[in-house]
Amino acid sequence: MNSIAVFCGSSIGASEAYKEGAILLGKELAKRNITLIYGGASVGVMGTVADTVLREGGKVIGVIPTLLEEREISHKHLTELIVVNSMHERKSKMMELADGFIALPGGPGTLEEFFEVFTWNQIGLLQKPCGLLNINHYYDLLIGLFDHMQGEQFLQPQYRNALLVDEDVTALLDQCAAYVPPAVKTYQTSK
Repeated sequence: MNSIAVFCGSSIGASEAYKEGAILLGKELAKRNITLIYGGASVGVMGTVADTVLREGGKVIGVIPTLLEEREISHKHLTELIVVNSMHERKSKMMELADGFIALPGGPGTLEEFFEVFTWNQIGLLQKPCGLLNINHYYDLLIGLFDHMQGEQFLQPQYRNALLVDEDVTALLDQCAAYVPPAVKTYQTSK
């Protein structure tokens, strides 16, 4: 695994644990020589993880649309900053560059980006690990929703099992490295 895209908030959040988790992830990515691919901002959880990877001697590639370049305050000291025209181009470029995906705490944009790559894995457009770094139990309710989706038969068990979740950075990165994608989703006709 050479690169991981991290989806996370452009705010720092209410708990110091989110910043601490971003720092731990940044240190571990640099230690493993895994390039960080992220949204290109210098603020919030995004900026924290990027700053940590850089401080630890790692590589960071930011991808930011022109619309957010000033609003999210693009990071000026990255290994590479790619400016694109739209949010769709941002996600497409991040998917192209990354060998896997991890979501840290964030808001609706974080979830939207994560759900797109998770969905693309189900239908076979991607076959890359998707994980939630469950810092401070941030994603407990979402994990419960995934369990509910499976129980109600809107999410097949192999895709629920493909959702990698851990509170520990090292354990989650180990899961990503060992990931074997499930078979491409099949559909049943209605009766």
